[in-house]
Amino acid sequence: MKIAIACDHAGLDAKLRLVEQLRAAGHEILDRGTHSTDSVDYPDYAAEVSQDVAGGAAERGVLVCGTGIGMSIAANKVHGVRAAKCNDPFEAEMSRRHNDANVLCVGARVLDAAVLDEIVGLFLATAFEGGRHGRRVDKIDALDSSSTH
Repeated sequence: MKIAIACDHAGLDAKLRLVEQLRAAGHEILDRGTHSTDSVDYPDYAAEVSQDVAGGAAERGVLVCGTGIGMSIAANKVHGVRAAKCNDPFEAEMSRRHNDANVLCVGARVLDAAVLDEIVGLFLATAFEGGRHGRRVDKIDALDSSSTH
């Protein structure tokens, strides 16, 4: 799977670890930065990954910041993105099964490495169920299409 990934300065260590693990698992990675611990503006990185996903350059996206909140807010501003901020494996699984989320947002300052790894693994491995959930996702997409920003 082709995965776009990015972080801000707070998420750098977690992102670097995830990139290594995902590549070892056979995924193709588009690493959109940041590449240092210098303070950066997370919306810039959320935009790059979200545009990759919405435009088809990547199948899924992973964004890491201190809490995951800022990245999720920014990512959801991009047409075609359904970003989910997940704090546990159950949320990651449900974001895929029921919401067809295509960008995962996580917080490096609120999750330990083992939980973060499990969340990312489930997010990437879980398929969308479709059915009644497809109807609901269509309604979410319609809200996105009717937006005036």
